[in-house]
Amino acid sequence: MKPTLYVLAAGMGSRYGGLKQLDGLGPNGETIMDYSIYDALRAGFGKIVFVIRKSFDKEFREKIISKYEKHIPVEVVYQELDNLPEGFTLHPDREKPWGTNHAVMMAKEVIHEPFAVINADDFYGRESYEILAKQLIAMTGTENHYCMVGYRLSNTLSESGAVARGVCETDNNHFLSSIVERTHIERKDGVIQYKDAENYWFELPENAPVSMNMWGFTPDYFEHSDKYFVKFLEANEGNHKAEYFIPLLVDHLILNKTADVKVLDTPSKWFGVTYAEDRDGVVEKLQKLVEKGEYPTPLWK
Repeated sequence: MKPTLYVLAAGMGSRYGGLKQLDGLGPNGETIMDYSIYDALRAGFGKIVFVIRKSFDKEFREKIISKYEKHIPVEVVYQELDNLPEGFTLHPDREKPWGTNHAVMMAKEVIHEPFAVINADDFYGRESYEILAKQLIAMTGTENHYCMVGYRLSNTLSESGAVARGVCETDNNHFLSSIVERTHIERKDGVIQYKDAENYWFELPENAPVSMNMWGFTPDYFEHSDKYFVKFLEANEGNHKAEYFIPLLVDHLILNKTADVKVLDTPSKWFGVTYAEDRDGVVEKLQKLVEKGEYPTPLWK
């Protein structure tokens, strides 16, 4: 059975304005997502599922999905604030989406095979999809054995300034033991360093694996997500900004020895448009990949 690609596209890109996923950056106006779908298709994924918000459903279908439907089956699910378990109601002060793991939960009815999770607006690189597809195929029929693509820290830095990254600790067999969110990482004096809450600087290895939210799960993950979301809501009753992130649940499953997560090394360079200033650099990188023959132009005919 071919794995499915689940694309988190419900976020509107608060720091960047407008529908970030619809911004044409490739030589022929391609979006980053166009390249992701192209890479997934050639790596052997068999279906694409998008999670979006109903408010931009029409625009998304017209501008995005229409391109892919000729090439691969596509489904859409919706993430809304009032998608809550029985017994919980939406507080009027809640404005923020419930986070990446809540977005994953929305696919429970349409995904019944091993699946990858990606951000819509991140460029992950061809090799990452190949490595992940191979692992997902091997995971068919198993439960509680998941994976994530670990990027080498040096391949994810921004020239625009400091970045936040989930730095992964792994055991000797490359299984994830923890993810620590470092909110201020940059290259200083030629060395990658992070700044802690007290403004002290610490070195990080060039090849430290970091999570860029590229995960591999089997359908049993939905059940864990549902159960833990109830606990999350109970624990954050008065906090209207708390978010249910994927690493939050993954960390819980690892600590309780419920599941393990294999960290897959990738040589791919990650890039994305976090801030408007990043845009020109991304346009240039995509142009270079096309010139090298990595991608055709136009990408989708």
